Amino acid sequence: MKRLLLTLCALTVTFTSFGWGLVGHEIVIAIAQRHLTEKAKANIAKYIDYDLKQDAVWMDKHRHDEPIAYTTHYHVFATDKNLRYDPNYRIAEGGDVVYSLALSEYNLAEQNYKRMTDSAVVFNIRMIIHFMGDMHCPVHTHVDGVKTIWPCKLKGKEWVKFHPIYDKIPAKLYDRKLSADQIAEQLDTASKKEIKKIVSGTIIDWANDAARVSTKIYDINPMYTYDLDPETIEKSRPIIDTQLRNAGYRLAAKLNEYFNY
Repeated sequence: MKRLLLTLCALTVTFTSFGWGLVGHEIVIAIAQRHLTEKAKANIAKYIDYDLKQDAVWMDKHRHDEPIAYTTHYHVFATDKNLRYDPNYRIAEGGDVVYSLALSEYNLAEQNYKRMTDSAVVFNIRMIIHFMGDMHCPVHTHVDGVKTIWPCKLKGKEWVKFHPIYDKIPAKLYDRKLSADQIAEQLDTASKKEIKKIVSGTIIDWANDAARVSTKIYDINPMYTYDLDPETIEKSRPIIDTQLRNAGYRLAAKLNEYFNY
């Protein structure tokens, strides 16, 4: 209970962000599922006895529910101008995505989850499977604290905010006839050596790396661009492929760390 109460300490904001959308979040989880140990799968199934992908956007759907409205802060993070994680922009508002993952780690690591209520474990699993994806979504990195919400136009369509373009981009990039598992199989191409390198380091290290990759979208369209490159979606493919893949590997690494006992 003490660990669960530690999550109940923030205020709410009105800024809304839905990183990756359903398709992207499902792909992240599908990649992670390909790398979970049998022991971790079995232990997770004691709490969530259905496909984790069913909870891919649970945190988005319920973010404004009064009991967990504080999690609205957790979907994004800020960096300084050097693309290093900077908590100062959002911690004062109630936290960020790095904080949310660190919180889940505190609650679940070292078999702590065995001393928690079942509902608390489920909630923390839902947090990590969603927020690991959000941390790797390009528009969820706020460079020097700048939010990705300026108006723009893409192929003649007016967008109230730049942000939703990348929320929707996985659904536009990948063949809609393919399932998340099939797309995950296509993206899961890293060697064991490469995966070991990707999952090395801390959550903050991962945030710094995610920021470095994510902000390549501004090589395609600099910040505050109104008329976007008409090939924005296709030119973003290498960035999106990398981020979904890395998020999946890192999610698997954390779930194995917490539940492989």
